[in-house]
Amino acid sequence: MSEIKESDLIYDWNLHNKSRFLPEPPIEFDDETLRDGLQCPSVTDPPIEKKIEILHLMNDLGIHTATLGLPAAGPRAVEDVTRLAKAIVDGKLNITGNCAARTVEADVIPIVEISQKVGLPLEACTFIGSSPIRQYSEGWDIDFLVRQTERAVKFAVNQGLPVMYVTEDTVRAHPDDIRKLYTTAINAGAKRVCVCDTVGHITPTGVKDLVTFVREVVESTGEEIKIDWHGHRDRGFAISNTFAAIEAGVNRVHGCALGVGERVGNTPLDLILANCKLNGWIDNDLSSLKTYCQKISEALNVPIPANYPVIGEDAFRTGTGVHAAAVIKAEKKGDTWLADRVYSGVPAEWFGCEQVIEVGPMSGESNVIYWLKKRNLEPKRDWIDAIFKKAKSSNRLLKDEEIYKIIEGKL
Repeated sequence: MSEIKESDLIYDWNLHNKSRFLPEPPIEFDDETLRDGLQCPSVTDPPIEKKIEILHLMNDLGIHTATLGLPAAGPRAVEDVTRLAKAIVDGKLNITGNCAARTVEADVIPIVEISQKVGLPLEACTFIGSSPIRQYSEGWDIDFLVRQTERAVKFAVNQGLPVMYVTEDTVRAHPDDIRKLYTTAINAGAKRVCVCDTVGHITPTGVKDLVTFVREVVESTGEEIKIDWHGHRDRGFAISNTFAAIEAGVNRVHGCALGVGERVGNTPLDLILANCKLNGWIDNDLSSLKTYCQKISEALNVPIPANYPVIGEDAFRTGTGVHAAAVIKAEKKGDTWLADRVYSGVPAEWFGCEQVIEVGPMSGESNVIYWLKKRNLEPKRDWIDAIFKKAKSSNRLLKDEEIYKIIEGKL
């Protein structure tokens, strides 16, 4: 690509109107895999050694904050949060830690104790339900919520903890209640407020309207307050909702690796990272993204679908003749950049991956020749014919061991 510019080869309709959105300041990420993600009904809660390994991978990806747990859940939660916080201190990691807590003093106390014991400031994420349906079900009223909010936030702040105030089910809450609750929390000392789509209800248009409203509420207090977005994917809008929130002006977004979480899960943080990179919003080194996802898949016992974007087995793999031919021609030009993009909207090399060409019923001879050369095997005519014949009679891609047996004359 020494003589040809990228813009000569790709007309980017994402930039057609010439107005390129850039988050101001750069967007932050909160990885909730080790807390919210473990609420997924199908996962395994991994041992602390695995959690520490995952924490280091989060740090390597440039993720700003990790949710370490909810210490009030019991002795194991306290132990795990303590070990994770200590791992941040001992490893001199850049990532910071936060902990979930209901808006009651009893939930805040163990966060204070862990923070003091380890010597690490832990953000207290105090949450409470805010929607009318939640209030009705719980037998609460807005005055009760305001009292709980003021008491818990003031207590945490007085104990020296930074506080993010979280309204569960914000997306179905009344504007008057949102204003009262956030204003109360901010006046009590909270430095962040978190807008939550706890049940996966909202659409991108609603997100923009809601975040715009919350920004107005925050600005009316006259305080320097950051806004977070937390989404679930019950309707399949989680990623688009998160991007709508970013464009509406939130400062930090939450997610879990592979989209694990309550019910059908939280926003997939790995895909948010990848798309922020592709949009030019971040310059993080994401070459370990696949390793991060694979380690979490193993630790939580959650399989990665083959067709999962970016890090799935099939993300950069093709057995189709036309597609493979284009990649092969690009490689022959000696240009990795070109080969990585000619039939892919996502550059494999950015995420620690590479283009893979297989052999199957939709392949051409070029697939077979490429497969052989890639393994330093001479593309002999009889081998090509035998492999091609077998591929055309198959109903799937051939496995490597099958092709080797054909070469050996055993299949």
